[in-house]
Amino acid sequence: MIISAAQFTARPCDVDANVARMAGFVTEAAERGAALVVFPELAVTGYELPRVVADPDRLAFAPDDPRLDPVRQACAATGVAAVVNCAGRTAAGPTITSYVYGPDGALLTRYDKRHVTDSERAAGFVPGAADGRFTLGGVAFGLAICFDTHFPELAARAAADGCRVLLASSLYSKGVGAEEREAIFPALAKDHGLHVLLANHTGPSGPYDACGLSAVWSPDGGVLAEAPAAGPGLVSADVLS
Repeated sequence: MIISAAQFTARPCDVDANVARMAGFVTEAAERGAALVVFPELAVTGYELPRVVADPDRLAFAPDDPRLDPVRQACAATGVAAVVNCAGRTAAGPTITSYVYGPDGALLTRYDKRHVTDSERAAGFVPGAADGRFTLGGVAFGLAICFDTHFPELAARAAADGCRVLLASSLYSKGVGAEEREAIFPALAKDHGLHVLLANHTGPSGPYDACGLSAVWSPDGGVLAEAPAAGPGLVSADVLS
């Protein structure tokens, strides 16, 4: 099974432009033979926390929001599943959420980020309370969103539940963020016997300048594929073949 991570520079709060770009990546992933493509944290809006919280009616999304239709339609047209990260809606407030759309465009699962950062909590985002799981092609996948990966018990639970791949939608910046990425992801893979995928932003997003370097690691901690630090692109790896 080939899986892909897409990295690009999201236009701040330009939902239509970002979703169109993401739909294009779904098509490109299909051309590479991928079964699944994963997008970075808050890819639909960019990492624009204050703006999202100030205008949740426009910048937070239900899973059936028609503005996400281009991605769902691309999934259905190509048979590729997609992990789409955006602000989600709950009665308690906005969440940082991954909607997983299957190869027919239907929702497979929703995962709300469990470990929100202090700045995300201060902005008004609320944490989720359940782990993210779905099955595709007979393979069980676990979900994580950025800071979640700093808590190895999340990956341990995924492995204990029979997941073979952990998918992380993230934003790691240049400098300290890049160093954290290098320390965390190979260890998650090796310590828990998982394939691990990181989908990261590249370039500016909110207050950060993201480091790119989206990648896939094997269960021994080795890098299977890695995107460059600068520029948009799709990185793909054959896992579980």
